[in-house]
Amino acid sequence: MTDSPPPDPAEPLLAERLARAITLGGPIPVSQFMGAANAHYYATRDPLGAGGDFTTAPEISQMFGELIGAWAADLWDRAGRPVVAWVELGPGRGTLTADALRVMARAGLTPAVHFVETSPTLRTAQARLVPDATWHDGLASLPDDVPLIVVANEFFDALPIRQLVRRGAQWHERLVACQDLLFLPVAGKVVPAAIIPPHLADAPAGSIIETSPAGVAVMADLSARIVAQGGAALVIDYGYDGPAVGDTLQAVRAHGFANPFDAPGEQDLTAHVDMATLALVAQASGARVGGAIGQGAFLTALGIDARAAALGERVAPDRARLVEEMGELFRVVSIRHADWPEPAGFA
Repeated sequence: MTDSPPPDPAEPLLAERLARAITLGGPIPVSQFMGAANAHYYATRDPLGAGGDFTTAPEISQMFGELIGAWAADLWDRAGRPVVAWVELGPGRGTLTADALRVMARAGLTPAVHFVETSPTLRTAQARLVPDATWHDGLASLPDDVPLIVVANEFFDALPIRQLVRRGAQWHERLVACQDLLFLPVAGKVVPAAIIPPHLADAPAGSIIETSPAGVAVMADLSARIVAQGGAALVIDYGYDGPAVGDTLQAVRAHGFANPFDAPGEQDLTAHVDMATLALVAQASGARVGGAIGQGAFLTALGIDARAAALGERVAPDRARLVEEMGELFRVVSIRHADWPEPAGFA
């Protein structure tokens, strides 16, 4: 496997292509802007680490992936040790899976590994750590003949969101306009009042509601697979229990926050995840749901304090970052087949 080829210097930058599309066709939905920006961003770089734009929990400490591996091995053991496939959605550099596999192997669990990843650059990085993985562009080609143990850590937050903004007494689709390569949000057409949750209908002017049709679609597909095949999934992301009002669209560049409408495709765009809605989608598919709970409480229940003590004082800052700094903002939800036991951490 090779790195993705360098961009063709004759090809216009993403910002220029988006500007041309908006000039010709008018403002575009926030979801379209975010989808195009993140597709380009992740396809053209490894964004992780000190030299990148952000750091995820698996890159902070090996403890994170090790505890996820122990969680999976315990669940698999109590389920009767069936043949399963391990799936990670958006696996970054593959660090979480590599750390988890090491722990799972000690318990006798050595599953086939499947990564859902579209970035050629990140696939190359993942292959260095997990060379025997199988890669997929989406969920459709995942194995359908064995139970799945699925992990999605900071995956749903990067999926495109739709934003609705209140102007006067009505709600409008939030769009992105452009003038001279300056992108900015504007209010578009009025949306039907029936799509607004009743408890939010009279929110103050300027309020924003976010939804993620892409996230709902992924969760519906994933939970339907687990109901049909068996297994469980773990979703870890920064989120909230919605629907609720609030503008959470943000950009991160060089480990700092930036204007999300600047430099499309050159910075990471994310939005907080409505964990309550994802849980409802899974329940509607017939899956059993645990959580949402804080990441700090979840890792504590899995034994991060004992693991940190075993590794020594050098990991104390990492433990604090995972449990305290990220402990409440990051939420954890599990979904499982009705015949599988309740996963650890959700009692």
